[in-house]
Amino acid sequence: MEERKVNVDMICATEIDPTEVRWLWYPYIPYGKITLLHGDPGDGKSLIAMDLAAKLTAGKPLPFQEEEREPIRVIYQNTEDDASDTVIPRFMNAGGKRENLWFIDEKEKALTFEDERIGKAIRQVDAKVLIFDPLVSYIGGDVSMNNANEVRSRFNPLIEVAKETGCAVIITGHINKKEGQKALYRSNGSIDVVSSARSALVLGRSDTEPNQRILAMQKSNLAAFGPSMVFAIEDGGIVWLEQIEKTADEVLSSVYSPGGGASDSKKQRAMDFLRGFLKGDPQISSACYDRLNAIGISRRTAESAKSELGIKSVNQNGVWFWSLPS
Repeated sequence: MEERKVNVDMICATEIDPTEVRWLWYPYIPYGKITLLHGDPGDGKSLIAMDLAAKLTAGKPLPFQEEEREPIRVIYQNTEDDASDTVIPRFMNAGGKRENLWFIDEKEKALTFEDERIGKAIRQVDAKVLIFDPLVSYIGGDVSMNNANEVRSRFNPLIEVAKETGCAVIITGHINKKEGQKALYRSNGSIDVVSSARSALVLGRSDTEPNQRILAMQKSNLAAFGPSMVFAIEDGGIVWLEQIEKTADEVLSSVYSPGGGASDSKKQRAMDFLRGFLKGDPQISSACYDRLNAIGISRRTAESAKSELGIKSVNQNGVWFWSLPS
């Protein structure tokens, strides 16, 4: 039997015109790509997104830049704050122009990354920036964040829309509690969340000033890393203070890892809790871990506190109990 020949569609490199990466904010946020903005709850992710949106809609210079720019239109999707009493007041307080801020109406149907309304909305208002706040609200409720295949398949339509429209897509998200790991692995969910973005930024708290935060580059596929930036949260807004030479690993290390101050305070909290919890009768080890986890203490920090206190582990009929040393 004669073998059937199947032609494969091919494209030669000579048919593709080289282009340069366009930047909304060099080297932090590129046009036509996805940028992630990660941090702990309450650290100012939404405030940063709103501050950038305000500056862009008003044509103001972005942080640590001097040149003014043409005002652009921004689409802002937020499921955690009400538009009328939170989003718009913050936006106006930051100096934004309301005629350049738009929302995709989600009253009838919630938005996900696969929704065809995204591309249509970008083209309809000629938006240059689209912000999703936060990630978990828009990736889809049926997606397991830790499943790489599911995460990637949900990001792909959004990646394609960003590429086709040239719109800069910014997505806020939370960091995980895996203390001691490199910053690249601190994003919540599968590593494919970060892999889907071309740029990723991460927030950390200052270990000396309670109202100050540090924004650092967690990942960059398109340019060299830029300096980290210190800002203060004041009166519901952001004041950008200075640029510093501090990596994302160092920023998160100062918050979470041993020797960084806040980690020591977490360990101390764990020790204080265990002293009280184990003051009477021995307690089941799993209950100790669960109680500590409920107050934000990781298993690693719990074990460190256990060792520091000299807590004894005793197996009774297959169940481990913790008790304070006599």
